[in-house]
Amino acid sequence: MPRASADPLRGTSHLLVDGTNLLHALGRGRGPLPAVALTGRLRALVPPGVTVVVVLDGAPAPGAAGRRVTSGVEVRHAGRRSADAVLRELAAASPDGTLVVTDDLALGASIRATGARTVRAGWLAERLAGQRLGAPAVGRPMPPPATMSLDGAPGADRDEGPRWKPGRGATRKTGNPKRGRRSA
Repeated sequence: MPRASADPLRGTSHLLVDGTNLLHALGRGRGPLPAVALTGRLRALVPPGVTVVVVLDGAPAPGAAGRRVTSGVEVRHAGRRSADAVLRELAAASPDGTLVVTDDLALGASIRATGARTVRAGWLAERLAGQRLGAPAVGRPMPPPATMSLDGAPGADRDEGPRWKPGRGATRKTGNPKRGRRSA
């Protein structure tokens, strides 16, 4: 029996995700995560040539479309059908190069019978958890030193000079600056 490649995404052209399984795998201990938060993270993780379809059980929220496509990631709601039935149909339509992410053992067996490959939701959850979500900062990489004064001269004490005073009168208006000062 040939050994599977270390990376299940290798040779994959279609990634089908059982969204309910994946959301629960990602949200262990905190409750399920919203599906909207998942789309951008999936697009960043999956190579650009791979189409991603996340299938969720039930109907979409009132007013939302039943099918959304965001930057190559499609979110489908199964509606009155089960998400498993939709995943079976999608996998049978193009089994070559299709990888299905699910924890459902019966669904996995029926999908492998069509010729598509399956992987557990924990695999994708681990990859998503390992993503670095922070964007690189632009600008000053370090905070200013504690001894820098308000005018930027190093070594000067910060307590020198006028300070803002909280309370009444701290934001006293002086009138229209174009007309000049009012006489009191």
